[in-house]
Amino acid sequence: MSKKVLVIGAGPAGLTAAYELLSKAGSSFDVTVIEESDAVGGISRTVNWHGNRMDMGGHRFFSKSSEVNEWWDKMLPRQGAPAYDYKMLGRESALLPDGPDPEKSDRVMLRRHRVSRILFNGNFFDYPITLKPATLKSMGLCDTILSGFSYLNACMFPKEEKSLEDFYINRFGRKLYRMFFERYTENLWGRHPSAIDPSWGAQRVKGVSIKAVLANAIGKIISSGDRKVETSLIEEFGYPKLGPGELWEITADEIQKLGGRIIKNAKAVKFCFSDGQKISSAICRVDGKDVTFDCDIVISSMPLKDLVAGFDDAPSRQREIAAGLPYRDFMTVGVLVRRLLLKNETNIKTLGNIVPDNWIYVHDKSVQMGRLQIFNNWSPYMVSDPEHTVWVGLEYFCNEGDEMWSSDESAFARKAINEMTTLGMIAGPDDVLDSHVERVKKAYPAYFDTYSDIDELRDYLDTIENLYCVGRNGQHRYNNIDHSMCTAFESVKNILGGIRGKENIWSVNTEESYHEEK
Repeated sequence: MSKKVLVIGAGPAGLTAAYELLSKAGSSFDVTVIEESDAVGGISRTVNWHGNRMDMGGHRFFSKSSEVNEWWDKMLPRQGAPAYDYKMLGRESALLPDGPDPEKSDRVMLRRHRVSRILFNGNFFDYPITLKPATLKSMGLCDTILSGFSYLNACMFPKEEKSLEDFYINRFGRKLYRMFFERYTENLWGRHPSAIDPSWGAQRVKGVSIKAVLANAIGKIISSGDRKVETSLIEEFGYPKLGPGELWEITADEIQKLGGRIIKNAKAVKFCFSDGQKISSAICRVDGKDVTFDCDIVISSMPLKDLVAGFDDAPSRQREIAAGLPYRDFMTVGVLVRRLLLKNETNIKTLGNIVPDNWIYVHDKSVQMGRLQIFNNWSPYMVSDPEHTVWVGLEYFCNEGDEMWSSDESAFARKAINEMTTLGMIAGPDDVLDSHVERVKKAYPAYFDTYSDIDELRDYLDTIENLYCVGRNGQHRYNNIDHSMCTAFESVKNILGGIRGKENIWSVNTEESYHEEK
C-alpha cells in the first residue's frame, strides 16, 4: 500500500519535495500538497496585473549546487537564442546550443546581467560595494579616506560578534556600516542591527566583505579562468522568462501529471498524533470547512510558529519558543510609468535607455521605501510594452496588522508614488499609468526574540519521527530558493533511504561558504 504523504505549502521547498518523491518512487507514495493561498510558488510566485508581471521580492536563479542546476535545467531549459531586449540592443549573453528561443517558447530560463545598486544621498553605489573610480567619486575624498581608516581599525581591533552590527563592522568598518547597512537593515527588520543575531549576516552575506571585494576585483585582473565567486558578487544569473512563479506553476503541473494532488485555499490548523511521536493526521481548513487528511509522512514548509501551535501536546517550553519567533512581512507596489527620470550613466544598453538595475536599495531617511525592482531588466517579457513603459516594484517592510499593512490599497499606492516623486524617479503622479498593491505574509523569518533558543525547538521537532521541516519558514532560516530546494532534496533522500536522522536537512545553508564549488 502506498504511504500517504502530506506536503504543507506549495512554495519551492514543498513542490520540490512532492515532485522528487513522485518522480523517484511514485508508486510507493500517495502525495497531497496543501496550500493556504490560491496560488503556488509561495513568495516566489509571480502576479500578473493587466499583462505586467510582478516578482514578489526579486529572485535570482544562481546556485553552486549541481543538483539544483540540473533540476532547473530540466524544468526550464536555458535559452538558446537572445531574449527580445538583448536581440534589439545587440547585447550578448550565455546561450545553450539547441536551447529554446525565448521569442518562440515560454518554457525557458533566461540568462540576465546582474546590476544591483544602492541609492544613497542621490548617488548610485554598487551593491556590494566595489572599488570602481565612480564609487570613490560618489563617496568623495573625505569619506573614502575615513572609510579606509575605519576598515583598518576593524581589522586590527575586531569586535566580538554579539550582534548583526558587530558582524557588519568587522567586515566593512564602522563608517561604511553606517553609510550602507545601518539604515536599510533597521528599515528591513524594524529593529536596530545591534538587536539582531549575527547569524542573519552569516546566512545572507557570508564571505562578502571589503576583503572579498578586493579579491574579486584583483581576480578579474589577473585571471580569466574559473575562480570562486561569492553569491552576492555574481554578475550573471538565470531567470524564468515569465518570472519565478512560472517555474513553480510548471512544477505543479508536473506533480499532477505524476498523480499528485494540489489543494489550494487549504490551511493546516491541527495535528493529531499516534504511536508515540508520529503525526497520524492533519486537520485542514479547506474553503472554510475542516477536512482531515490521514498521513504517514508530513513534509512541512509552514511557519514553525503556526506548525507548533497545531500540536496540542507540545511541551510548554517549545510552544513558547515557537510562539515568540518573529517574522517581517512586506508590501510591494507595482507602478507603471512611461519613463523614469533616473539617468542611465552606465555603459550598459537598455530598452528606452532606462537605468540597468534589477533592483535598487534605497537608503534615504525621507522615505519608507526599502527597495525597488525594475521588472524590465529582469525579463522584457514581464512587461506588456517594454519599449515604451517601465514597470517597477516598490517594496516596503512592515508587520502584519500594523498601520502600513492595514492601510487602504489606493492610499498606499499614492504614498508610494509620492515617494517616487520625492526621490526624483518621476515628475509626479501624472506620470503614472497604472499601479497595484500586493501583500506578502511572513516573507522574512527574523533573527531576534526567541530565535536564540531555536535549537531547543529543533531538537523537539526532530523527535517527531515522520515530520520533515523544509524551506525558509519551515526552518525559520533566511534561505534562498536553492537552499529551500536542497532541504527538500535531503528530506526525500532520507525518506527513500529510511534514514531517521535529520541533521543533513537542518545543515543546509549553514556552511561557511555558499555551496562551495567542487
